[in-house]
Amino acid sequence: MRARLLGVLCAVALATAACGNSGSGSGDSGGEAKPAGSGRYATGATFTMAIMEPGDLNPLMTALSDPRGVDFFLYDTLVSYKDDGTVQPGLASAWKDTATSVEFTLAKGVTCADGSPLTAADVAGSVNFIADPKNKSQLLGLFVPTDLKATADDAAGKVTMSVETADPFLLRRLSSVFIVCGKGLTDPGGLKAGKHGTGLFQITESVADDHYTLAKRPEYAWGPGGVTGKEEGLPDKVVLKVVKNETTAANLLLSGQLNAAHVIGPDRARMDAQKLFKSEIRLMFGEFTYNQAKGRPTQDERVRQALTMALDLNELQRVATSGTGATPEGLSMQPRVCPDVTTTALPQHDPAKAAALLDQAGWTKGADGVRAKDGKKLKVTYVFLTEHGDPGKSAVELMKQKWTELGVDTELKQIPSTQLAGVSDGSMDWDAGWIQVNVPLPSMMVPFLSGEGPPKGANWSTIENADYDRLIGEAAKATGEESCAKWNEAEKALYQKADIVPFADTTTPLYGNGAEFARLGGSFAPSTIRMLAK
Repeated sequence: MRARLLGVLCAVALATAACGNSGSGSGDSGGEAKPAGSGRYATGATFTMAIMEPGDLNPLMTALSDPRGVDFFLYDTLVSYKDDGTVQPGLASAWKDTATSVEFTLAKGVTCADGSPLTAADVAGSVNFIADPKNKSQLLGLFVPTDLKATADDAAGKVTMSVETADPFLLRRLSSVFIVCGKGLTDPGGLKAGKHGTGLFQITESVADDHYTLAKRPEYAWGPGGVTGKEEGLPDKVVLKVVKNETTAANLLLSGQLNAAHVIGPDRARMDAQKLFKSEIRLMFGEFTYNQAKGRPTQDERVRQALTMALDLNELQRVATSGTGATPEGLSMQPRVCPDVTTTALPQHDPAKAAALLDQAGWTKGADGVRAKDGKKLKVTYVFLTEHGDPGKSAVELMKQKWTELGVDTELKQIPSTQLAGVSDGSMDWDAGWIQVNVPLPSMMVPFLSGEGPPKGANWSTIENADYDRLIGEAAKATGEESCAKWNEAEKALYQKADIVPFADTTTPLYGNGAEFARLGGSFAPSTIRMLAK
């Protein structure tokens, strides 16, 4: 099970500097920037980690987990968040924020991989590039509000980012934006290859579908919380090895050919038996939506309700996660900035009521057992990812069985995550799709659940939920507990209409052999790698 997640991403899970919670586990560092050593650190070592093929690494364009996981080695953010909510410096040494603006003061002496200095204009340019709708960045509306404008004062080393619509999470959202050096703004090909960064490492070799080699920048001195390139135990070289099969990754890790790998399927039992170092994070794994574009049967709420009621979501969770999952408690990641949200408003398992709803909607069973309306059969094309692995395939086959019993002609369409663009641009034929999103803030889900559908907008399911739209508007204007109450009610409105169906969280361990590391705000933090002496 090698899951590539849409939306942000947290190390193998859409990795943002502001997302998630590092859970418990043997050797877990609890998300601090520097893990406690369990032995003497090695010097001049190479750290080898299993990844999925990342593809386009442009940090100003992609919200996918695999490229962002690599980008964490190459690019920095202005600030970052610890799991306890503490903000710590990065490229910015100081900041002042309100609900409508943030002023960042840049750290002194920050240089790009080519040795040139990072300027305030570079920072403003990075954010304004994302904010320009002509560039069609996946990060617009996700990390960067649609009305944001950034201005720079190079002489003072200050950047001011302002919005017209108040946003109580503005600093958190901006903390997830990777900053590129000025040359990158005119060299998209270079950004695609991972160039023009200020990060701890820089790429020295790229072989697609095989490996990426990175070298440490010894002059680096502006990492999260003040981390430098001279920290004891940091590797001199990093090899990110593309390993598409999780069992293969597990074998390579146990044999010492890898220092780190995500193992979330059945092989994790072997990892735990060997008492390997691990750091864990709880993520959304099982989540699907219905295509509500005009002419689709799932545009009808009664059809969405019926399809959801036909499923036992707890059973689906157990199958999809091989029994290691949990019931989701909301759409944003843990630790949640808005707690006390649940998914209990989802339609409950009731096959009889599901059948009655379809009858009411005019879809009646024929002699062949398939429902039809006005001479057209009720057919649902269900999209899921190759990366969901064998347990995921078993889960969707169970869904098909239940929907077939309901009288729905169900076609399963398995695609690699590289074909997700067909969903987001509206070119792919689909009616329901398992595409999970992991974001740290409820406001980051808005572009995917509201506004224009493809090809103009990021709302790939073409959801039109008036209650959700009203409540997110009220939430954006409120603060504190009142804001969170509105965000939670907005989520409830989605569940009630079966606009989005989260059904399985999973604990995702990142195992280590010969190395220790930590997460920062949930994401794997390269600056925390410490190589252990043999």
